[in-house]
Amino acid sequence: MTSRQRFLTVMSYGRPDRVPYFEEGIREDVLNEWYKQGLPFGTKISDMFETDKIEELDPDLEPIPELDSWPSSMYDLHILTSRLNSNDPQRFPVNWKKKYQDLRKRDQLIFYRIHRGLFLSLGVNKWQRFVDVISLLIDDPQYIHRVLSIQSEFAVKMLEKTLESTEIDAIIFSEPIGGNEGSLISPKMYEGFVLESFQPIFHILKQKRIKTIIVRTYANIRILIPSLLKYGMNCLWACETNTETMNYLDLRKEFGKELRLIGGIDLDVLRQDKEIIQHEIEDKVPPLIAEGGYIPLADGRIRKDIPFENYQYYRQLLKEVTKVKNHA
Repeated sequence: MTSRQRFLTVMSYGRPDRVPYFEEGIREDVLNEWYKQGLPFGTKISDMFETDKIEELDPDLEPIPELDSWPSSMYDLHILTSRLNSNDPQRFPVNWKKKYQDLRKRDQLIFYRIHRGLFLSLGVNKWQRFVDVISLLIDDPQYIHRVLSIQSEFAVKMLEKTLESTEIDAIIFSEPIGGNEGSLISPKMYEGFVLESFQPIFHILKQKRIKTIIVRTYANIRILIPSLLKYGMNCLWACETNTETMNYLDLRKEFGKELRLIGGIDLDVLRQDKEIIQHEIEDKVPPLIAEGGYIPLADGRIRKDIPFENYQYYRQLLKEVTKVKNHA
């Protein structure tokens, strides 16, 4: 199977030749540290371990040119609209069309990041803007609805332009909407403001038969999961969250196979001894693999304080436990 076929099979609860293996985002500073620990110089992680090929198309979704200050009223929102121009070539990587256009020659996955989430879409990048937005959610809901509508219309145009040149295997909605304590707004507000604004996006996804809709979050959004499922968002990718509150075994038990899962392996255990790593992998991964709709992955980016020996052990053990289940 190709990486693409393998992913699509897992997301449809089929029987792949093996589970997909994703990389966790290992940066140069980590590799430099690992070279000191015995990793042969110049070696790529994909040379040492089976790794599926993934491309994440990540267009620039910010206003261009950058806003000096965010429009504060309905009257000023034409400024935002004018700066969300989907025809601006700066929004896409150089030569992206040539890279992705020939689907017959590609076996890698293509994920497309379509939306930055509630607060970033409302211009929150400093504390004062966050305070303003929280007030606007209560005091001027029409303004919030209109901004999110503008962002959604822009997202649709960007996706349509992308689909003219390539095929997308999964869509990623980013949602940094809180912390480990939970979401900063209620499910009712999230549905009324955010998910309702996504309706034009959901429409084109259904029209183009893009079935895997991923919510990637760095927050404990457990309280929002029923709302996400209600609107058709069917895959959770939780990064660097509290693994007790966002435990994937518990989530699968609560929400069943309607909720597909990526990640879920506690990154912190890779800083500890091999026995703890073994428990984490053997307790969590096999039962989720057996049910399907799950891709095992550490729940965050690998940092240089994680020893190479531990990472190597984790990847080897992951391969062992998933092979057992795949060939049972």
